[in-house]
Amino acid sequence: MNGLTMMFLAIVVLGGAYLIYGRYLAKTWGIDPEAKTPAFELEDGVDYVPADTNVVFGHQFASIAGAGPINGPIQAAMFGWLPVLLWILLGGVFFGAVQDFSAMYASVKNKGRSIGYIIELYIGKMGKRLFLLFTWLFSILVVAAFADIVAGTFNGFSAEGVPVTANGAVAATSMLFIAFAVVLGFFLKYSKFGKMINTLTAIGLLILSVGLGLLFPIYIPQNIWLIFVFIYVIIACVTPVWALLQPRDYLNSYLLIAMIVGSVIGIAVYNPSMNLPSFTGFKLVSAGGSVSYLFPTLFVTIACGAVSGFHSLVASGTASKQIKNEKNMLPVSFGAMLLESLLAIAALIAAGFVATKEGLPAGTPPQLFAKAIAVFLTTIGLPESLCYTLITLSISAFAMTSLDSVARVGRIAFQEFFADDTPEEERSSWNKVLTNKYFATIITLILCYALSRAGYSSIWPLFGSANQLLSALALIACAVFLKKTNRKGFMLWGPMVIMLGVTFTALGLKIKDLISALSGKFVFGNALQLVFAVLLLILGVVVAIEGLKKLVAKETEEETNTGENVLA
Repeated sequence: MNGLTMMFLAIVVLGGAYLIYGRYLAKTWGIDPEAKTPAFELEDGVDYVPADTNVVFGHQFASIAGAGPINGPIQAAMFGWLPVLLWILLGGVFFGAVQDFSAMYASVKNKGRSIGYIIELYIGKMGKRLFLLFTWLFSILVVAAFADIVAGTFNGFSAEGVPVTANGAVAATSMLFIAFAVVLGFFLKYSKFGKMINTLTAIGLLILSVGLGLLFPIYIPQNIWLIFVFIYVIIACVTPVWALLQPRDYLNSYLLIAMIVGSVIGIAVYNPSMNLPSFTGFKLVSAGGSVSYLFPTLFVTIACGAVSGFHSLVASGTASKQIKNEKNMLPVSFGAMLLESLLAIAALIAAGFVATKEGLPAGTPPQLFAKAIAVFLTTIGLPESLCYTLITLSISAFAMTSLDSVARVGRIAFQEFFADDTPEEERSSWNKVLTNKYFATIITLILCYALSRAGYSSIWPLFGSANQLLSALALIACAVFLKKTNRKGFMLWGPMVIMLGVTFTALGLKIKDLISALSGKFVFGNALQLVFAVLLLILGVVVAIEGLKKLVAKETEEETNTGENVLA
């Protein structure tokens, strides 16, 4: 199979899934265009802020995409292109898009509350507290991995100390992104212009930042950038969403869509060959002696692009609080997931193109992706160096956007874990400190920074396992919600059971590998990962058991009334 055929197949499958399966879910669960959404009902100017469909889509899409749909498929390509293709298409439609839509739907129907609240309401307070702890630990893993990726793409020097122009331009443009996002945020909030003017303004600022970034690159080493990234995340965590999160994601969404469109056009005109074999085997042994099995490795390596628990946190933690109309949930959640799957297919085609008989060449997945797409676009007369820089910029921008969202989610999870129903004036001084957003942000990011020193490649397998376990827990919570509110939820059961089997196996194998590595030599990063892996496995098992018990149990009169109240 060549690249053009694979891309055409993906567009047909994903487009058809949106038009048929997505609309079926919306009709089955029920969408009320006249209902007052939480964005209006609870508007506070900080988290609950009504946003136009294109703005909230930009936030959701840019947040969930990150570097995941590029990293995962390229790393998993070691098993061959066929299993990767099948998992992206089937997983994206029947696992990922269903999870994202159900998570956002359940949140909007419950005043924009997070999945943790859904668990408390329909499963129990203990389940919620354990899930919040799981979410907090998972958020630390995500921020640590993506912060290292961002700092790496900003690194102004090669290993030999030579300035890298592409990275310097990416860094400069990203800094301008942040400054222009704040300007755009105030413009969108206080101007009275329509969507057309707002869109043209955003695109103009985007083009200006790219142009200036290419002209004035910044050369700073990776370790300094890592510190800067965490300073930025601290600020982004506590800033009102309209001032930074919304406008930054709005800017990034155009860059992301432009990259996807460029990738599709490049693949269409170049029609790259797939130098990867279709299938390499169920068991692979690396040159270093490590063993990887198709099950569960494939299904945790490819998270974003197929199914990702992180998406449920974004859909229910931030995006649901910005939905203006219930009918917008389908394109913002289901549609954004399928577009991410298309990006994952482009990454697979890129991997197939750069591969040789010896396998993939040296370089990080974003570098390999940028290299391939840049070559494709030369067919239409674009300079390869310029394309490479712009694509690298896009990937780092997405990763930084994910940092914005998941750090905020982690901060909120930490606060909610220690919060209770006691009036604020009656809380202890210690409780007020623990629920303070500044303290919650700093304590979370200190652990993120410590873990990030291990490097993203070391963290990614644990991140993938935890991410997919989170998807299983989110599916359980949404299935319980649908049951308690007398809605059909059978479409969640299969993905839920499969992901539980995948993730418990993957975490068990990861714990075994970490124990083996530590028995030979103590490494702080491995020790910290082992602690996280054990805690995540225990918490995941307990929350899953509590949720499944509620899912199969007969309803009580009180639970039936709860569901009727939500429906009302």
